[in-house]
Amino acid sequence: MKMLKYVAVTASVLVAIGGLFVLTTRAAQSAPAEGALGGKWRERVKDKLDLTDDQLAQIKSQLKSEKDNIRSLLTRLHDARSGLRAEIQKPAANETSVREAAAKLSAVESDLAVERLKLHAKISPILTSEQRAKLAQLETGLDDFIDRAINRVDAKLSE
Repeated sequence: MKMLKYVAVTASVLVAIGGLFVLTTRAAQSAPAEGALGGKWRERVKDKLDLTDDQLAQIKSQLKSEKDNIRSLLTRLHDARSGLRAEIQKPAANETSVREAAAKLSAVESDLAVERLKLHAKISPILTSEQRAKLAQLETGLDDFIDRAINRVDAKLSE
């Protein structure tokens, strides 16, 4: 049960982080007139955190400065996940080979965590204390959502 919860939380967090990086990369690359995903994402964040246009420009600048690194990390993450999935599905897969593939994925996830740290250090000072508090609330809400999802999965599997 604990392992199931750990796996579900880890997967959910990784999907959320990967999605955030994809969105931020697209937002950093897209022009204001583009209006597709990047524009919608910016507007939602702007509304939720009451960001000013100047703050948005500063955040976009920080994301652009890390664009190549983010793109590389996302590519590596995708490759590592695909590699792990392929290894698990191999007829001759064994615990050692799966652990090796998982270790590669773990290394990329560690690099992503460091990138998140860098971005946090660059973006946090742009926000006011009230905005940082709102962001913390949003993150807590996401954690609560994931906890509820895990509990639903656990309940379904217990039936």
